[in-house]
Amino acid sequence: MKLALIGYGKMGKAVEQIALQRGHIIVATIDKNEDLHAVKNADCCIEFTAPNMAFSNLKFCVEHNIPVVSGTTGWYEDYEAIKVLVEEKNGALLTATNFSIGVNIFFKINEILASMMNKFPEYQISMEEIHHLQKLDHPSGTGISLAQGIIEVNDKITSYKGFLEGEQIDATSHEIPILCKREPDIPGTHSIKYESEIDEIVISHRAKNRTGFATGAVIAAEWLQKNKGVFTMKDVLGL
Repeated sequence: MKLALIGYGKMGKAVEQIALQRGHIIVATIDKNEDLHAVKNADCCIEFTAPNMAFSNLKFCVEHNIPVVSGTTGWYEDYEAIKVLVEEKNGALLTATNFSIGVNIFFKINEILASMMNKFPEYQISMEEIHHLQKLDHPSGTGISLAQGIIEVNDKITSYKGFLEGEQIDATSHEIPILCKREPDIPGTHSIKYESEIDEIVISHRAKNRTGFATGAVIAAEWLQKNKGVFTMKDVLGL
């Protein structure tokens, strides 16, 4: 498969390594404000950029009939608009807040535990995430996905609220407080805690490196080649 990489930072370079290992060809690498027309020869684009760039990048791919996989987060206020465009153009788009297979299994475990804990309102829910210093959005897309997974099955929780480390946490009883830490060279760690007066339950996922994210993104691109529409990693993994 001929792949184009839109975004050539740490994630883009990690995706490139995995793609080459899996026998694919990189036909273009786009960094920052470079011309997107170089991706027109690709069978699929993999996009990891910044929140303010994602929508225009995806729009370009869809309008030029290029399947596109996006791992950028923080742009989802434009999600419905890009979804409509994909449907109009009979295109192919796959987005994920996290491409790691382990994280997507963790998403499912989170939903199952949240459903069980809905019967025990004495437990207070909180979350913590740790990411590298270059991570701009907080909470991260992964953190938001975890929070939304809880909200969908919990009768008490209706929203979430992120706090950077050092800020006062003042979430209401109907909000999940998410403590967002930023430290050097941390690919991503996420924990969910249920705490009562007598005990606590904690589940967590810690990424050791970017390989899991990159591998999942390439697997998603391989899968998307055979499909039309708007998808997530749940579709790829059958979760």
